[in-house]
Amino acid sequence: MPSRDKASLPSTMCALTILALALNATSALAQPASSAAPVTPVPLSRSAAETPAAPPASPEYNQVQRRLAQGWNTWDVNSVTTHVLLPEGLAIHLGLKHNTTEGSDAFLRNILIGRLNPGAEQVVPGQHAWNGDYTDLRVTWNGHSWRVQSGTVGGDLVLLATPLPSTAVSALPPTLVVSVDFLWNQPGTALRRPGLIETHGSSGDVPVYCTCSEPSAHPVQDYADIPSVGPYFSVDFTAPIGVSTGKRRTLDEITAALQVQHAAYEQSISVAGKLGTAGPILDAIQTTLGWDTIYEPSKQRVISPVSRVWSIGWGGYVLFDWDTFFAATLAAIGDRDLAYANALEILRESTPQGFVPNYARPGGWKSSDRSEPPVGAITVLGLYSRFHDRWFIQDAFQPLLNWNRWWAQHRDMQGYLVWGSDADNQPANLDDHSRGTHQGAVFESGLDNSPMYDGTAYNPQTHLLEVADVGLMSMYIADCDALAQIADALQKPAESRELRDRAARYRTQLATLWSEQAGIFLNKDLHTGQPSLRLSPTNFYPMLARAATPAQAEVMVRKHLLNPEEFWGPWTIPSIARNDPAFNDQNYWRGRIWGPMNYLVYLGLLNYDDAETRRAFAQKSYDLFLKEWTEKGHVHENYNAILGTGDDVASSDRFYHWGALLGYLQYLEQAGMKHE
Repeated sequence: MPSRDKASLPSTMCALTILALALNATSALAQPASSAAPVTPVPLSRSAAETPAAPPASPEYNQVQRRLAQGWNTWDVNSVTTHVLLPEGLAIHLGLKHNTTEGSDAFLRNILIGRLNPGAEQVVPGQHAWNGDYTDLRVTWNGHSWRVQSGTVGGDLVLLATPLPSTAVSALPPTLVVSVDFLWNQPGTALRRPGLIETHGSSGDVPVYCTCSEPSAHPVQDYADIPSVGPYFSVDFTAPIGVSTGKRRTLDEITAALQVQHAAYEQSISVAGKLGTAGPILDAIQTTLGWDTIYEPSKQRVISPVSRVWSIGWGGYVLFDWDTFFAATLAAIGDRDLAYANALEILRESTPQGFVPNYARPGGWKSSDRSEPPVGAITVLGLYSRFHDRWFIQDAFQPLLNWNRWWAQHRDMQGYLVWGSDADNQPANLDDHSRGTHQGAVFESGLDNSPMYDGTAYNPQTHLLEVADVGLMSMYIADCDALAQIADALQKPAESRELRDRAARYRTQLATLWSEQAGIFLNKDLHTGQPSLRLSPTNFYPMLARAATPAQAEVMVRKHLLNPEEFWGPWTIPSIARNDPAFNDQNYWRGRIWGPMNYLVYLGLLNYDDAETRRAFAQKSYDLFLKEWTEKGHVHENYNAILGTGDDVASSDRFYHWGALLGYLQYLEQAGMKHE
């Protein structure tokens, strides 16, 4: 999951203010009282004004964002049934009013996937094309069920809302409300006229029509008691209702246009399947990224935060470090521009100290004390190997190099790499009370409450968690290797040598963590000098770095990965070994299954000659993903390693894009791709 301190969700997810769910008592005891974060004056502004702006974007990247931020799509983070025209910001909202004859009326204006509060709407997301040309979803709320489809015809939008069979809880029919306004303080006007809503924005007039409001010599004035600031159509929702822009269309015309776009979407998936590139997986990943991609107005950019529910809690968006890099990898299967945008936008959030932060949110607030796993260079190299755009690696190289150097300069202890949290870094996020603490250092690992760090020591003077970490060192070596290849492509020989030298130094150190007796690389407690026998998928990451010899890799796979008492089983691969006392917690990183861990282990398997294990691992990952995808349309943040479900806890977001990594492994298998 992000590993981060994902805060402020209404559910009980791991976060800065609700650590009780995630934290183990032994970790809390390991935190010295003297390491409390220093008190800093409260700023007089909502923004972290001290944060320098990101460097100017290249002309090529500006073009990427201009291409992305065009046309009708579900751009508004607040609701999946709001359709917005970019760059104008013209928005058409579909809401539902629940009517009763007594005192239980309610209005649902904003609709999100995966809300868990009592009485919340339940959304089953359907197909969503990358560019918004076709979308489909179903909603259930307050005894009502309905379907919303959208499509485009030229530059026009068509919408179809269809009531579905449901068990009524009120004698009165609900009211469908179609309201129109301009978002993000964009200039524009919207006026209700007989039979239409007339809008005027930055690029001209866009009329909006509804089949519920036909022109008439004696028009009926519809009215609903709703908190709408813009003009709207409202109608008893007892039959399908169509909405169109540009020109008036009948219900039959709208339905026909949607059938055309749906057929085009299905054809694209079918072609991919015939080419042997896992059509159903492409469908699932495209749909996941489609619904999770938004327009972020403060920096005028298209991005793919982990989910809309997370972003709402963080004030409009939240970008987590490795989550966003993984979103770039997923987007690359169908939308090069979106892949580039995600990779570059998280790099553009780099702190003044030169590292990519654990999180970044509106107002310039970031985790100035800590980073997250270094998977940026392997992501960027993967995108370059696929698309070969030199400008992209030119844009990415310097922030990646700054970040790579930062790890060696600030997270080295006794020649090993460790996690940390630097409370003195400025500007400080004042509401982040984990900075400069044991928990802040664990958050940097991305594994917020992993049993691996129970009882470990955090040094408040050095700001370091005193654990030589196999996973961190392996990801870092892979980062050095990938960045050296990028340096070669950019003809930067000095930087290439620097990176290869650093990789060699840490590869030598990582080799000392191999345990012949255990048959695997082990973390080492640098406070006590003792190895840790607790095993997680990160112990397999030396294969990602090609730091394990073929013989060592074979031992690790046979003795541990394929061992049903540790990591193998019906649902694979748990975040702590099955025979670890914490496995039965099934609480976040304490035993649950996570897409990013499976992905990184799979990339490691690609580096060794064991196709049988790799294929079985990819299939098991895909089986887990498909279980709730086919049943409920869920893409979970994490999954129960005993039950194979994500719905058993509230701390697993129902539509978290990196869950699709579990299906992506099967895509790589079927596409016959190799990890570069």
